[in-house]
Amino acid sequence: MEKNENKFIHLLNFSGKFKYLSIAGCILSGISAVIGLMPFIYIWKMIEEVIIVMPNFSNAVNLVQYGWSALEYSLLAIGIYFIALMCTHLSAFRNESNMKSEAMNHLLKLPLGYFSNKNSGNLRKIIDYSAETTEGFLAHSLPDLIGAFVTPIAFIILLFSYNWFFGVLCLVPMGLGFICLISMMGGGRGSMMIKYQGALENMNGEAVEYVRGVPVTKTFQQTIFSFKNFYKTIHDYSKFVIDYSLSCQVPYTAFTVSVNGFFALLIPAGLLLIGSVFNPEMFLDLIFYMILTPIAALIMNKIMFVSQNWLIAKQALSKIDEILDEEPLKESKNLQAITSHNVLFKDVSFTYPGNKKETLKNIDFEIKENETIALVGPSGGGKTTIATLIPRFWDVDSGEILIGNTNIKNVKENNLMDNISFVFQNTKLFKDTILNNVLIGKKGARKEDALKALSYAQCDDIIEKLPNGVNTVIGKKGVYLSGGEQQRIALARVILKDAPIVILDEATAFADPENEYQIQKAFEKITEGKTVLMIAHRLSTIENVDKIHVISSGEIVESGNHQELLEKEGLYNSMWKNYKESVQWKVKNFDEEIELERGEDNDIRVSI
Repeated sequence: MEKNENKFIHLLNFSGKFKYLSIAGCILSGISAVIGLMPFIYIWKMIEEVIIVMPNFSNAVNLVQYGWSALEYSLLAIGIYFIALMCTHLSAFRNESNMKSEAMNHLLKLPLGYFSNKNSGNLRKIIDYSAETTEGFLAHSLPDLIGAFVTPIAFIILLFSYNWFFGVLCLVPMGLGFICLISMMGGGRGSMMIKYQGALENMNGEAVEYVRGVPVTKTFQQTIFSFKNFYKTIHDYSKFVIDYSLSCQVPYTAFTVSVNGFFALLIPAGLLLIGSVFNPEMFLDLIFYMILTPIAALIMNKIMFVSQNWLIAKQALSKIDEILDEEPLKESKNLQAITSHNVLFKDVSFTYPGNKKETLKNIDFEIKENETIALVGPSGGGKTTIATLIPRFWDVDSGEILIGNTNIKNVKENNLMDNISFVFQNTKLFKDTILNNVLIGKKGARKEDALKALSYAQCDDIIEKLPNGVNTVIGKKGVYLSGGEQQRIALARVILKDAPIVILDEATAFADPENEYQIQKAFEKITEGKTVLMIAHRLSTIENVDKIHVISSGEIVESGNHQELLEKEGLYNSMWKNYKESVQWKVKNFDEEIELERGEDNDIRVSI
C-alpha cells in the first residue's frame, strides 16, 4: 500500500465501481441537510405572519401554505436522505465484501510460516471487525459527516441573512464549541481513540487466554492474579479509560455548555436591543435565531461522534493494511517441474523475520529418493525450521533447497504442495466428520480410498467406538479425540495424499504408549517407497533410519547412522544415554518394600 495515500480514498477504493454510489450518497446527504433547514424558515414565517397581523389573526392567510411547505420540505429532505443512505449502504456492503475477499485472497498467497506466528482467531477477528467497522462508517457515518459539514455553511449564511448582530452572537458559542471539539479530538488526543481500541483488543485477547486456562486455574486453586498478563491488561485498560475520561472532562463540559449556550447570549442581547418599546422586526429576528440555533447543537454533536467513528474506521483500515502489506512468496518466472524426489540442502542459512540471531547456519545434507533421514538434537536447535523450509513456509536467506535438480523457488506452489505431505506435532482437525477430515488430504478422493487410508493409519479402533463411525462430527455432542488419536487421523490424510516426500515432525509427541505403537505401525505404510524427513525426541523411533543428523544451535554437529553415532561418543551418544535412563523403570527391593494386607472388609490394601 502507498503509505501516503489518502486514507479516505483508500477506503473507498475497496468498493470498486460502487465507490461512485458513496460519492452520490454524500452529495445527496449534503443536499438533504440544506433542504432540512427550510422547514425552520417556514415555521418562522408562520410566526412572523401571526405577529404582523395581530390582533387581526383572520388576516394571516398564508399560514396553511407555509405549514404545507414546511411539511413538503421535511418529507423531501427525508426522501433524499433515504436515497442517500441506499446509495451508501450498497457501496458499503460491496466494500465489506471486497475487503474480506481481498484480505482472504492475500492470506492464501502468504507463506505458511506467516500463520505459525499468527493466531487464526485473531486474524479472523481483524478481518471481520475491520470490514464491519468500515461498512458501518461508509453506510451511516460518511453521509452524516458530509451533512454535518455542509449544514454549518448553510447555517452561517442564514445567520447573516436576517440580522448580522445576532449572527455574530451565534458564532461565539459555535466557535467555542469548535475549539473544545478540537482540544478533545485533535492533536495528540486524535490518537487516543486508536490507543483505546488497542487496549481493548489486548484485554479481550488475554481474556480468551484466561478462559482457556480455567481448568488449570481451578486445578491449582489460583485466582485471576495467576494470570498476570490478563490482570495487567485489565489494569492498563482501566487506567487508560479513567485518565482519558478525566482529561476530557473540562473540554467536554465546556463543549456541552457552548453548543447549548446560544440562549444565554441571544435573550439578553435581544431584550437590550428591543428596549422598552416593542419592536416587531427586532422581535421577529430574535425569534428566528431562537428557532434556528438549536440546530447548531445537533450539528456540533454530530461532527463530534462522526469524527470519533472516522478515527475508529481509520484504525480498522490500518489493521487490514497490516495484512495486505505482508509480502507474499515470490513466484519465479522460470517455473520448472519436479522430476525426481531427492531433497538437497546446499549451504542454507536462515533467520526468522524480526530476529537478529541466525537460526540456521550453512546447512548441507541430502535425503536420497526413498531414503529416511532423521533430525535430532536439543530443543530450539533448528530441526523444525529445517523441515518447514522444504515446503516453503519461509524462503531461505542464502543457499538453496533442491528437489531433484529443481530449486523449490522455481516450482509452482501447487505443484510443490502436491509432492509433499507433512505431519507436525500440533495436529489440526476441522469440526467436521472424520471422513471429511481425511478426504481433505486429496482432491477428488473417494470414500473407499479414505476408509482404506484410515485402516492403514490404524484408526479402526477409533472408528468402531464412535457413534456414527466415519460420519461422526469431531467436537460435537461430546465427541473428542485424544492427541494420539488425532495424530492417527492426520496420518490417514498423509496416506490418502500419497505424496512422494513425507515430513514427520514429532508425530508421536502427544501420544500415549498405546497410540505410539499404533502410530509406529502407520509409519510403515506412510514411509514405504517415500523420501522421508523425520524429527524425533524419542530416539527409539529412529534407530533403523538410513541416516541421522544431530542439530544444535542451527548447525549440523554430527551425522551417521545410529551405531556410528554411538561410537563417536559425542552429543548423540549423550542424548541416547539420557533417553535410555529416562525410560527405565527401577524398583529397588520390590519384594521387601511392598506389603499386601487384607482388611476386615476383605479389600486388599497395598502399603509401600
